[in-house]
Amino acid sequence: MNNKQNNALSQREGSGGSFKIRTYTKKELACQYFPMYENPHSAVKRLMSLINAYTNLVEELEQIGYQKSRRCFTSREVRLIVEYLGEP
Repeated sequence: MNNKQNNALSQREGSGGSFKIRTYTKKELACQYFPMYENPHSAVKRLMSLINAYTNLVEELEQIGYQKSRRCFTSREVRLIVEYLGEP
């Protein structure tokens, strides 16, 4: 089982389901994953570093139309990110 499958399995088993898949600004999503960061810019940098560490995730995001210059993630992109990283 790969990381993507493990994360998807753990989401189905344990999560309370409070996280909603929808369009998020990068800042909104980053602050969900890293609420301990006081500076939202730092949270965005950390999230993007984490995403870039998963080359398969980056490739799949690019396949569905992800553009680095956009300030938001579409709901499809968020769903993919959550499949790899788990819910925030």
